[in-house]
Amino acid sequence: VQLQASGGGLVQPGGSLRLSCLASGGDFSVNDMGWYRQAPGKQRELVAQITVLANTRYAESVKGRFTISRHNVKNALYLQMNSLKSEDTAVYYCNRLRNLASWGRGTLVTVSS
Repeated sequence: VQLQASGGGLVQPGGSLRLSCLASGGDFSVNDMGWYRQAPGKQRELVAQITVLANTRYAESVKGRFTISRHNVKNALYLQMNSLKSEDTAVYYCNRLRNLASWGRGTLVTVSS
C-alpha cells in the first residue's frame, strides 16, 4: 500500500489545519489506521488512531484538539487539528497500526507566530 499525506503548512498558535491521507494499492477499509508525527530531534509517535469500526483514541497531548476520521470509499484518512500549539510542530504521517507500510514523505506542520 502507498500512503500520501497532505495538508500541512505554516499556522499561527491557536489555528487549525486539516490533514488528509490517501491510500492506494491496498485494502484500506480493513485496516486500523493512525496518524503519527515526528518532531525535530524526537522519535516518531502515534497521536491518533481509528479502527475499521471508527473507534478512536488519542494521545493525551492532542486529546480534545485533534479529531481523526476516515472515509473508506475514498480510501482516505483525515486529521482535523484545532487549537494548535508550537509543540505540535512536526512531520505528520499516516500508516496502519499494524503491519506498517512504507512511511512516505509525510506532511510538515509548523506552528509559529
